[in-house]
This record gives sequence, structure tokens and C-alpha cells, in this order.
Amino acid sequence: MKKSITDYIELARKGDQSAFTFLLNHYWSEVYLFMVKRINNETDAEDVTIETFSKAFSNISSYKDTYAFNTWLITIAKNVHIDLIRKRKNLSFLDMNDENNSTYNNIVDDSNNIEDDIIQEQNLKIFKSYIKLLKPHYQEVIELRYFQELSYNEIAEILDEPLNNVKVKIMRAKKLLAEIIVKQIDQNFNL
Repeated sequence: MKKSITDYIELARKGDQSAFTFLLNHYWSEVYLFMVKRINNETDAEDVTIETFSKAFSNISSYKDTYAFNTWLITIAKNVHIDLIRKRKNLSFLDMNDENNSTYNNIVDDSNNIEDDIIQEQNLKIFKSYIKLLKPHYQEVIELRYFQELSYNEIAEILDEPLNNVKVKIMRAKKLLAEIIVKQIDQNFNL
């Protein structure tokens, strides 16, 4: 008997990983193409789409079938995109020219000094120690994506896996890593 989308959603609510994979494969193109048209930047559209599925799957229990599942996903994608725009707006830049240079005389130099470099190096070591708590296949995709800065397509080629599997694996790795970091921070504060 062939399963309906509703069946897959119910299985996903129960934690069935193959149901999550089916839903991701079934709706990926629709959400991604919607975001490419909206953003007009493939990399950002891909990042928004991955974040959309991550949020949707984390909150699948809140999905109400009064709306079509794809409509719910598109709504989440729009909200993720708005968050991205807000983050970028917060990064403001000053245009300094000779006319108003005197106005900016008291700007603090925020370039890294030796102490900042040491702190950054220590933070990177701590972050890498958290990554080592992940299963090896999750460590590998995090390394390839964020330290070697490879594209999803390049990672899929290296791992000889379908692109959607790589995207799901990266999404899960990020979620697990976040959980590990929160748990470690909680343990450190409860000492």
C-alpha cells in the first residue's frame, strides 16, 4: 500500500528518519526554487532551504493539517529569509570620506590583537573538541563543509552520496553539535 504525505508526516512526528528523508526529497526542489526566485542567490537559497527543513523537522509536532505541508514549509522559508535579511541589516558599514572624517575620530579600533588571536584559537580548539563528540560521519561532513569550505555538491562527490543525503547529514550534524554545545555549557555552569 502506497503511503500518503500525511502518513509520512505522522511517521516523522514519531521520529522515523526515513520519513524525514522522504519529506526532504519530496519538497526540497519546491522550497529551494521558491527561495532562488525570491533571493536570486543560489548559495543563500540553499542555506535558507536547509535551515527551513531543520526548523520544520524540529517543530514537526506543531504542524497543523489545516494548511498543506508545502505551504507550511514555504512560510517557514519566508521567515528564515526575513531573519537572514535582519541579520545582514545589523551589519552596518560607514562610508568615511574627508568631509566627515572628523566625525569619526573616536571610533574604536576593533582589529584583532594578540590576546584576541589567542582567545580565538582557544575557542576554535574547544569547538573542535565538541565536534569530536559527534559520530565520525557527522564529523566528516562538518569538516568538509565548514573547515574546508566545500560546496554541498563537492561533498556529495567526495562521499559518493546523493546530494540530498549530504544536506540531511549536515543539517543533523549541526543540530547534534548545537545540542552538544548546550549540554557542555550547562554542565560547566552547574559545576
